[in-house]
Amino acid sequence: MFSFKMSRLSTNKYIKLFFFGNYFYAVCAVALSIEASLQQHYPLNNLLYYILAFSSTIVFYTNAYILTEVSDDIANIRSMWYARNKKFMQINQVFFFLITLLCAGLFLIRNFENFLVMNSVEWFLLFIFPISSGLYYGVDNKVLGKRNLRNVGWLKPFIIGFTWAGLVNIYPVLYSCIEDGTHFHPTFVGAFLFLKNFMFITILCILFDIKDYAMDYNAQLKTLVVKLGLRRTIFYFIIPLCFVGLGSFLIYAFLLHFSILKMLINTIPFVLIITVAYSMHSRRSIFYYLIIIDGLMLVKALCGITAMKLF
Repeated sequence: MFSFKMSRLSTNKYIKLFFFGNYFYAVCAVALSIEASLQQHYPLNNLLYYILAFSSTIVFYTNAYILTEVSDDIANIRSMWYARNKKFMQINQVFFFLITLLCAGLFLIRNFENFLVMNSVEWFLLFIFPISSGLYYGVDNKVLGKRNLRNVGWLKPFIIGFTWAGLVNIYPVLYSCIEDGTHFHPTFVGAFLFLKNFMFITILCILFDIKDYAMDYNAQLKTLVVKLGLRRTIFYFIIPLCFVGLGSFLIYAFLLHFSILKMLINTIPFVLIITVAYSMHSRRSIFYYLIIIDGLMLVKALCGITAMKLF
């Protein structure tokens, strides 16, 4: 029944657009940003920030298919979709790139004086995550050749996890501080939540690499899944790391005197990611990865928002 529903989803053009067009990732970025603001006890940002987070996420992920050659290969549904919708996605990319530039420009103009008094830590945090995302795609010129972190298989999920954690944990608070004309002060809570998102999204990226295990193995791309093997990656790396994350959260929750219900709600994503990791020994469709695995980001955000709002 479950596989039947997944096969039906794969034929729906709107579902394909939503997931293949990276709109779902953009929704997750907004939801996780809201969660982070609430958990760090900052007010929610204005609409400009969320439009900026939404559009920049689409631009980042669409680049992977705009900048590389795609083929009309039925074995790769997403690549085939991009090949058949190339013109539309190029227009889509230009549109959201312009939206990103416009929002960033408006934010700079409105807060220009506050930018002038930012300290070195704030400038570092402002630039480190765009730099890491830029290095993910790398450079391609005659002097340096073609170099990018995306081709360093074992490092790739950590770069994505680091960039996501910056986008959804650091930037909402930094944006709020710049708007208010105050300085960003790192806190224990902020550092823990950054590491939590970094670890959570990195694990999702490693799980996603399972989809390309055979292709990466043949291409000699040394992802963690290729280096360790499927079973060892799941049972000796991902699941133990999830339990470490869960244990760390429970210690954190006790230290901050969370109520039992608040702890239970926040442990749901950890339980689900362990369950999903255990299920990965079976072959799954691309929509399982996009909806179930990446969907855990949205589940985590909704659990965090619910816990903060109710308790």
